[in-house]
Amino acid sequence: MTDQPIRISRDDIAQTERIIRPFIRHTPAATVNAADFGLTGAPLSLKLELMQHTGSFKARGAFANLLLRDVPKAGVIAASGGNHGAAVAYAAQQRGVPAAIFVPSIASPAKIERIKSYGAEIVVGGERYADALAASEQRAAQTGALQVHAFDQIETLRGQGTVALEIEDDAPEATTVLVAVGGGGLIGGVASWFAGARKVVAVEPADAPTLHAAFAAGRPVDAPAGGIAADSLAPRRVGDIVFPIARAHVAPEVVLVSDDDIRRAQAALWSVLRVVAEPGGAAAFAALLAGRYRPAPDERVAVLVCGGNTTAVDFSA
Repeated sequence: MTDQPIRISRDDIAQTERIIRPFIRHTPAATVNAADFGLTGAPLSLKLELMQHTGSFKARGAFANLLLRDVPKAGVIAASGGNHGAAVAYAAQQRGVPAAIFVPSIASPAKIERIKSYGAEIVVGGERYADALAASEQRAAQTGALQVHAFDQIETLRGQGTVALEIEDDAPEATTVLVAVGGGGLIGGVASWFAGARKVVAVEPADAPTLHAAFAAGRPVDAPAGGIAADSLAPRRVGDIVFPIARAHVAPEVVLVSDDDIRRAQAALWSVLRVVAEPGGAAAFAALLAGRYRPAPDERVAVLVCGGNTTAVDFSA
């Protein structure tokens, strides 16, 4: 790993956006009064990326990989807590290539069913993301399939960065962007796009502090991988490509939120906006709602609500 960031420029991300645009949605950004959530300060912009194909921002990175890289006849292979796997499976279905997705046993039933619905082979095993990743790497070595990494891949970061392009277009008044972090692909892409022009704040579950631990150690290190959002925000460590980008362009004070903070944020998003966010998708908003991040009076904040694959609300009745 180098201490110097691998440069992913705005031009790289803009080019990627043009390539993947036919396959992704420009998701809405809702402007809401802080008072609606019992908060004070300026209006908030909520980027509703849970309305993306497959229910999360991950579709951006998946299509970037399949469209920017050569895909062999053996197809693609990915390890995932669920959202990335669903995105790769969907992108593979759309592009007509085979896909095999490895997920840990903690993956939610909603995410497993979504992956299956896209026709991918799914292999469930191991307790955590790292276990699924090791198994997927072994299969890729045997078959020659293209590995699509969930966060530590340049094309993945370029794809995820396209959401920041949309935030800039839809919320030009925002001076700060709050982003949930697992392995860091999303925040790495967002930070690469803004490159210091806006404040980018990382939010992590206290039980899975990958970037917080890396900042403290000065390098990516293993961190706890638990908590309510473990199926999307607990890969054990932040990515090697991501870390120097984060150190260069992300605020050094990582905000940690508890499971209870996340649950309250999920409930508030549903109560006020009728938005059904999964735990990882609500984590960034939890930082505001719980007062873990307190904006200045004139600070305009955009929050990425990045995923909605959950069975927390049952509409089957």
